[in-house]
Amino acid sequence: QVQLVESGGGLVQAGGSLRLSCAASGSIFIGFMGWYRQTPGEQRELVAVISRGGITNYADSVWGRFTISRVNGKNTVYLQMNSLKPEDTAVYYCQMKSGSYDYWGQGTQVTVSS
Repeated sequence: QVQLVESGGGLVQAGGSLRLSCAASGSIFIGFMGWYRQTPGEQRELVAVISRGGITNYADSVWGRFTISRVNGKNTVYLQMNSLKPEDTAVYYCQMKSGSYDYWGQGTQVTVSS
């Protein structure tokens, strides 16, 4: 059973930075990795995604402020978040794709105060 364990969320002032991490247990081949976020009453939205080869894509709202990266040998994905805004407040989830399976982290709260 593959599990994803997230860390790095917390409370930060606007303009600050946080780095999220997500590591998968077990030895599996992972394709795409991504980060999503969700606020109460809203649908989960894609924040950033990275292919196994390192090609990235970002939501317009975080372009230029967030950076996704990965270490394939460790099955780990990171999200560096800079210049945080109050509207970035959400629960952040990592996702990893292995074949036809999607795996999700437990979610980590990010709160940005104004």
